[in-house]
Amino acid sequence: MSADPLIVSTGWFPDDAGGLPRYVRGLAEALAAAGAEPRVLAVGPATDAPPWVTAVAPAGSTLPLRLLAFRRAAAGSRALLDAHFALYALPVLLGRRGPLVVHFHGPWAEEADAAGDAASLGAVVRAAVERVVYRRADAVVTLSAAFAELVCERYGVDRARVHTIPPGVDLERFSPGDRAAARARLGLPPDAFVAVAARRLVPRMGLDVLLDAWTRLELPGAALLVAGEGPQREELEGRAVPGVRFAGKLSDDDLVAAYRAADVVVLPSRGLEGFGLAALEALACGTPVVASETGGLPEALAGLPGGCLVPPGDVAALASRLGDAAAGARPLPDEATCRAHAERFAWAEAARRHLDLYAAVRARRPRVVFLDHTAVLAGGEVALLRTLPALDVDAHVILATDGPLADALRAAGIAVEVLPLHESARDLGREHVGALGAAGEALRSLGHALRLARRLRELRPDAVHANSLKANLYGGLAARLARVPVVWHVRDRLSEDYLEPRALRIVHAAERLLADAVVVDTETVRATLARPARAVVIPSPVPPAPPASGREPGPLHVGIVGRIAPWKGQDVFLDAFAQAFPDGEERAVVVGAPLFGADEEAWAAGLEERARELGIGDRVEFRGFREDVAAELARLDVLVHASVIPEPFGLVVVEGMAAGLPVVAADAGGPAETVEDGVAGILYPPGDAAALAAALRDLAGDPERRRALGEAGRERAAAFAPERVAARLREVYEGLR
Repeated sequence: MSADPLIVSTGWFPDDAGGLPRYVRGLAEALAAAGAEPRVLAVGPATDAPPWVTAVAPAGSTLPLRLLAFRRAAAGSRALLDAHFALYALPVLLGRRGPLVVHFHGPWAEEADAAGDAASLGAVVRAAVERVVYRRADAVVTLSAAFAELVCERYGVDRARVHTIPPGVDLERFSPGDRAAARARLGLPPDAFVAVAARRLVPRMGLDVLLDAWTRLELPGAALLVAGEGPQREELEGRAVPGVRFAGKLSDDDLVAAYRAADVVVLPSRGLEGFGLAALEALACGTPVVASETGGLPEALAGLPGGCLVPPGDVAALASRLGDAAAGARPLPDEATCRAHAERFAWAEAARRHLDLYAAVRARRPRVVFLDHTAVLAGGEVALLRTLPALDVDAHVILATDGPLADALRAAGIAVEVLPLHESARDLGREHVGALGAAGEALRSLGHALRLARRLRELRPDAVHANSLKANLYGGLAARLARVPVVWHVRDRLSEDYLEPRALRIVHAAERLLADAVVVDTETVRATLARPARAVVIPSPVPPAPPASGREPGPLHVGIVGRIAPWKGQDVFLDAFAQAFPDGEERAVVVGAPLFGADEEAWAAGLEERARELGIGDRVEFRGFREDVAAELARLDVLVHASVIPEPFGLVVVEGMAAGLPVVAADAGGPAETVEDGVAGILYPPGDAAALAAALRDLAGDPERRRALGEAGRERAAAFAPERVAARLREVYEGLR
């Protein structure tokens, strides 16, 4: 990602003489002087501009053409975007994933209304555009604390994202000079009291207040020079106030001369004044300023002696202050004091603070919202619980129900909330997803997605990470509606031996439409995706286990650990154990419980009866659900994995290897990728109880082989450390920004 900003402006000064283009030019030139390489996009012309300024479209072009031109000019750029006008920033942002800084120069919609601007966009649309852009920003820059409060109050921007950086002033261009020569240049009286107001001629600038105040002054020969253009010029000139001259738009050199020629520069704004760059320019020329006490003007003049502020819109107060200054009754600050004050606002300092902010925004940890439809501690949920503490992101978890996972996340200090999904939709079995009877559950899931989308808009994450198949579906839709990129974590094989055909078509279509990135645990899972080439294989994490201390001498303990379900093969394990050890002291241990639905509960109940029928009932221990898997593994001599259909990953296989156990696993799916047969474990054909029994008999009689397999397994399991997994996931999130 580029280290330099892409700046979006309305225009380029002096071709566009507004305060915003003048500010953008000052900032961009200061950034370039500091060693950065800014790129500025602006509506043209951009006469004699540096090569890094692009005039994307002529000023007279239609609004749609201008918007399209900004989008095209920014296409492909991964640079940090620094936007100074919400409307032109919007087309650049659409579909863009990168850091965003927005400068809040004032409420565009409100300013346009105050100026009587009959723009093609209505006030409601303008305000909506602003709200979208400001809320999307990683950081919002205001020129004053007053506008920092305004952007938070009007647009709901998080105060923590708002940074106040005062503007700079060109201290070389705006500098003290010969007052007599400046007055002669502009045709102003050499010895009279001269006031200057360099403003855009719109109502919010309060120039009508200044004219009313000027008529109250009894200053023979005094002159007021009003510089600038705007829709209010004809109205103001029509008042024909004595001693007032309207000079129109001044060249840059003439503007400097006007400041030098003046005894005072007047900024009589009624409101919406972000800072008052003109105040700094005048002060840099050594000329004092009288300004309204509104917006950022008090901050621009803070620390100057002489009472330079008057209430906004107060004609009498403004007339009194100007009259006292002219008569010497209340002198304004002298030239040296004004210049010293302006020197506090060098552009070099403003550029330095911007570069620091850009660096902080680029280095900011991604905000990621994690979704899961369940709160039971199944394999995917255990993997999430292990990953988050090692993951360098600002994590927030939203679950569709409360439960053990939520409790464990809270105990780990991870932000978690529950946004309930109706139980019938949450517990809908995968075999029923494509059935017509699931229509009601689909509608409930849609309602949940809409509620979730609203919550995502409030949280403003950089990415959504859906951790389960159901969360992929409703979370993917919610993220699309909230315009947040979504990562699908697919932990299941999307094949017809796992999902019925209609459900499989739905999931594959949703993957194509909703997923911005896909993470899978194994190549086995990747091969079942609709678009496997774009998926990233990142295994589930398994923390390193302490070195095995060895069990107390006694009968061989062979165990199977995991959720009780028909496809997990606990029946195959019992059959193989009975064949391998029809009699003797060997013990079988079954750890786990049914987690999802009545079918699994019925299956679990039948396993104990099966053990009795096999004649091993007194040598099989059913341990039920155990949260401390490591403690259960420590009781075993051999770990068996017996799934009868390919396992997507096989978390318990890696856990057993990390614990130093010899592992005997079905030769399919994730375990076949993890276990090197005969080196870090033993593989056998899935569902083949006789082959499993033969492997168990061999291990029972060979303690040295069990030890060697266990040591090799521990070395292999080191690749699954949470820190390694978390680092690779962080790369996925960075790729979405």
